[in-house]
Amino acid sequence: MTSNPEISNQGTVPNANRLLWAGFMAILAAGVGFALRGGIFGAWASEYGFTATQLGAIGGAGFTGFCFGIIIGGVIVDKLGYGKLVALALLGHVLSAVVTFMATKANAYDYLYWGMFIFAYANGTLEAVANPLVATVFPHNRTHYLNILHASWPLGMVVGAVASYLLGNVMGLGWKGQLAFYLVPTVAYAIMFMGQSFPKSEAAAKGASFADMFKDVGLLGAAVACYLLALFFGGAAMGFAIGGVLLIAVGVLTRFSFGSFLLFILFVTHALVGAVELGTDGWIEAITGNLFTPEQGKILFVWTSAIMFGLRFCANFIETKLGLSPIGLLLTSALLAFVGLQLASGMNSFVIALLALGLYAVGKTFFWPTMLAVVGDRFPRSGAVAMSIMGGIGMLSAGLIGGPGLGYAKDRFTSENLKATNAAVYDANKAAAPSKFLFLTPVTAVDGTKLEAAKKAGDKGTPEQKAIVAANQAGDRATLKADSYIPLAMAAIYLALLLYFKSAGGYRALKLEEQT
Repeated sequence: MTSNPEISNQGTVPNANRLLWAGFMAILAAGVGFALRGGIFGAWASEYGFTATQLGAIGGAGFTGFCFGIIIGGVIVDKLGYGKLVALALLGHVLSAVVTFMATKANAYDYLYWGMFIFAYANGTLEAVANPLVATVFPHNRTHYLNILHASWPLGMVVGAVASYLLGNVMGLGWKGQLAFYLVPTVAYAIMFMGQSFPKSEAAAKGASFADMFKDVGLLGAAVACYLLALFFGGAAMGFAIGGVLLIAVGVLTRFSFGSFLLFILFVTHALVGAVELGTDGWIEAITGNLFTPEQGKILFVWTSAIMFGLRFCANFIETKLGLSPIGLLLTSALLAFVGLQLASGMNSFVIALLALGLYAVGKTFFWPTMLAVVGDRFPRSGAVAMSIMGGIGMLSAGLIGGPGLGYAKDRFTSENLKATNAAVYDANKAAAPSKFLFLTPVTAVDGTKLEAAKKAGDKGTPEQKAIVAANQAGDRATLKADSYIPLAMAAIYLALLLYFKSAGGYRALKLEEQT
């Protein structure tokens, strides 16, 4: 299934392809669960009265938990072993379903939040296995094989979206029946990993110590992760105290090495990747379903995911035939994502939506796996550690900034529009508590239950309900436009990196012995 048959057998171990496809299935299970949960946000808002900011926070737990899974897993994977981590992830996926299904009106927010967190922890643990494993067994073309591995994510989202439609719209199952479907690929990856032997990373195989693996991360790289962890733990004095202790611990471990400035830049950029790719993915079906119809929203979600799935098998072709280095590929992708989101903010027909979101999908396709490949190419000494920390940073950013940030933007732009067009309707339908996000001014959103009721009423709604829907649609368009400036900032960073590598003789993968 690779795009170039000449490189399909370059694995360094006999079971390289089996390990690749087992990892593929594991990440597919995560994508299925992600899509199913995104598709039932409306049901949760209707049943429990959540605002967009609350839903964004619950969805955000689907990213923050990932951080703990991938970072902890990446740190211990060579010591504990890949097989035991796969078993831990399997347990987490099952436990997540149990906790989520226990939600009632009295405890809904907490149980849905922690069910999402456990689910994400299991996903992170699996990526702590899959990313370094594929990078290790296919060292000659990491960009290509990591893109193949992560083609499973959009495929999982397609499967999950289709399953959500069939189980919910066709068969009439409630959100619990729909969500349970992700346990099917969970069982599949468990079977595929069963009985397999696993290699160690290049650094671990050559005797690199734990401290050596952390030197490239150093204080600079750790500061990025520790800042996000501080936000996760509340962002107040206690949160930053925890982040500070972790940063000091990394300093002691590395003898207060500053780390690589290049890796620091890559970590910061990947925080933006997490916010724009996964943060947007968490909301895009809800936004497009609101601007058009729920059915068209699902079609557009499947459309963008299918584009990503197909293109991730073409990374090797793009590199070799079009002459783009990984950094050139990332720069091109960022520009396409910016243009796509800009167009999406003004889309007023389904055809324009296909074009705009198609451009956005092409842009975001190569972000995540290619960033991992760059780290694997340039920092072989860091082994699984740097890749796992990068993945954790991306997911933490998606959970703490991307998902909640877009939820806050939707609440803010919707309420501002409704206040400007019909202040009386806003006053009669505003939520009881304000929506908050980081250091930005709190905003009182439209009540989630009343908003969902207005959407369901459609053309038969009252003038008041129609005013709410119109304001919400305007808020969604403004949210997409604001979101577009994230990939524009990424493009500026990638351009700087492209110029840096050009001045240094061009981009190439380093060997372990070349790192100083």
